[in-house]
Amino acid sequence: MTAEEVKKAVLDIISDIAPDEDLDDLQGDKALRDQIDLDSMDFLDIVMELRKRYKVEVPEADYMELNTLDGCVKYLLPKLT
Repeated sequence: MTAEEVKKAVLDIISDIAPDEDLDDLQGDKALRDQIDLDSMDFLDIVMELRKRYKVEVPEADYMELNTLDGCVKYLLPKLT
């Protein structure tokens, strides 16, 4: 996957979990929780969807790597290529 494909995959998962959120104006370097209404259960759902859809295991110690959209792409890119 390319970085753009990883970004799209993450956005697809977020849109499934939070369908009422507008993701068009998300800034890559700002915390996702500061930009859209995600609670801790939503975040865990994102992690579970990554595992289900892409077979990517994200250990709890790495959750902070997924804090921003850019962080998601940086963390997931080597795991999805």
